[in-house]
Amino acid sequence: MTEPKLTKLTASRKSHRGYTVLELIGAVAIIACMTAIGLPMYTGSIDKARNSEAAAEIMRIDAALERTRANGTLPANLGELNMGALNDPWGNPYQYLNIEAGVDKSLVRKDRNLSPLNTDYDLYSLGKDGESKTPLTVAVSRDDIVRAGNGGFVGLAEDF
Repeated sequence: MTEPKLTKLTASRKSHRGYTVLELIGAVAIIACMTAIGLPMYTGSIDKARNSEAAAEIMRIDAALERTRANGTLPANLGELNMGALNDPWGNPYQYLNIEAGVDKSLVRKDRNLSPLNTDYDLYSLGKDGESKTPLTVAVSRDDIVRAGNGGFVGLAEDF
């Protein structure tokens, strides 16, 4: 049995085959779905990493403040710690308020019961949005990374 010979017309059709419009639309739809699922997961991972980095930095600053306190009194500002530029992962400076120095109580950070978070000093990051208000219950304060309970808690304000 002999195989049929391909004519020039049949051979040329096979060599010029491409993707149909439906195949291209299907491929684009699959890529769009994967992006829609993956992008929020990726940005969520980045946010968690930055939150963890800010919490670790706050703990490092807290340790330096405690060493300073052991040698006398708390500094008036973070610049006195000689730790260089102290900016959070979003580029904002860390916020510090020496409560023991007798500051205005309206400036002290407060929890959901409007009780002060700390009795010695407040130390926090403004978070992803770069904004904050005194009570943690305000929407712009929920993404802040805070030190609370006189150092017993360091983390996301909405978790406190």
